[in-house]
This record gives sequence, C-alpha cells and structure tokens, in this order.
Amino acid sequence: MKLVRYGNPGKEKPGLIDAEGKLRDLSAVVKDIGPEQLGDAALAKLRKLKTDKLPLVRGTPRMGCPVAGVGKFIAIGLNYADHAAESGAPIPKEPVVFMKATSCIQGPNDPVMLPKGSVKSDWEVELGVVIGTRARYVSQKDALNHVAGYATINDVSEREFQLERGPQWDKGKGCDTFGPIGPWLVTRDEIANVQKLSMWLDLNGKRVQTGNTKTMIFTVAKIVSYVSQFMTLMPGDVITTGTPPGVGLGMKPPLFLKKGDVMTLGIEGLGEQRQVVVPFKL
Repeated sequence: MKLVRYGNPGKEKPGLIDAEGKLRDLSAVVKDIGPEQLGDAALAKLRKLKTDKLPLVRGTPRMGCPVAGVGKFIAIGLNYADHAAESGAPIPKEPVVFMKATSCIQGPNDPVMLPKGSVKSDWEVELGVVIGTRARYVSQKDALNHVAGYATINDVSEREFQLERGPQWDKGKGCDTFGPIGPWLVTRDEIANVQKLSMWLDLNGKRVQTGNTKTMIFTVAKIVSYVSQFMTLMPGDVITTGTPPGVGLGMKPPLFLKKGDVMTLGIEGLGEQRQVVVPFKL
C-alpha cells in the first residue's frame, strides 16, 4: 500500500493511492496514519479494504508527511563509501547516528527555507525507514519485521552549522523545513528488496545525485538492529539512512543552495519530491 496524509498543514487527512494512482480518502476508516496504524495487524486490515469503494479525492491537494506523530527522527551519516570520500571523512566502522529535530518535518513538496545566516545549505536524497512495531535489542534477522514501510526523504543540511560550529551535527540538520518526507509511506510488503532501490536528485533540472541502496555500507536491517541497542524504537519513529555522492559539499568548488533553487528527487517505488528554496522568514 501507498499511504498518505493530504491537505493543509496541521489539518491533513489520511488516504491511500490506489492501483490506478488515484488518491482515496481513508477518513471514515482511520483517524490518521500514525503510530496506531503502523503495526502489522492494523496494516492488514487496511489491505483488506476495497479501495474502489473509498471516496475519490478530486484535484491535486497538498501532500503532508505521510506519518503523523513521529516520536524520533533518527539519521545515519556517511553510510555510502563514495559520499564519505567526497566529504573527506573515513569510512565509519559503526553507523554514525545523530538526530534531526521532529520540528523540521514537512511535506514532500513544501518550500525549503534557508535558516537565518545560512551560507552552506545542502541537499541529500535518502531512504527513510518508518518503524511499525516496538524494537529493542532486535537481531538483524528480525529487524525488518519491525518496519512498517519506507519513504523518500531529503536530509537537508546546513554544512557550516553542522561541521564548523562544534562537534555535534544536530545544529545543521534540524532547522525548520529541513525534513521533507514522502509523498507516500510504502508498506514493506511492496518493496521486494530494500537494498536494491535506485535514487536521484536534480538541482534546477541538472542531475547531481545518482545512487542505489545496494551501495550502503550498513544495510537497513543492520541499522535498525544497531540503533535498537541504544534506544527503543517505537511505532512512528523514522530513520533516514544516508545519502549517495553528489552533495554540494563534495563539489569542486562547493555549491550550496540559494533562493529560487529547485530540488527534485526520488527513490524507485517510493515517489518523488519537489522543493523550491525560499529565504528565511520568521
């Protein structure tokens, strides 16, 4: 299934994308797409619905983040060897874990706002993992059973804040609008092999990132298992799993986002995003 949340910010309704690519309303079935709807039993009930009987949503409404009530927004850094090289960093021996503020989460096509004083804002197409059932000290073998599904994420990053203003990355990762997620949450049963998904990002119509999840240093199963050793993963938690090469920081000379830039990005089977870069505004 492709689950969505659509409508104005803060007033999103639950929905799904049917087999013909049409948006159907789920408001009469579930109150939202949040932690309570992400477990295997809840998803199984949704799969039994006759989608052609659900109300058809007309027009092209705004898509919000496909998951409501995200408790933790966890990120993995330097998870592609070629991206680590372009960043001038060694290949990590263990997953690099940091946090993105949940307040940065937004819809996939909402504008990305440059933070006040930003001079090095950057892009990162990434595979997002949405947890469906509580995971604590889970094995790699069992890890994917705790996943509800997957989504496209742009891990927008301010490199000066991230790398030049102290040892913690979080300052450059959690700025408002720096976490576009969606357009859909694709349930794990629809993804035959999560370690074989192509991914891309264009800046102003020019391809800058091309990659595939097969080149991850640490697989999704490894990441879920690893993170669950240090914190309990709860339904609705999101893990963004690293980016392939082609970010602005790695270019020669480096290239960073400016007002009016347009980012388009996508992952095979998970849908596409489009963001216009706008200046800071309180």
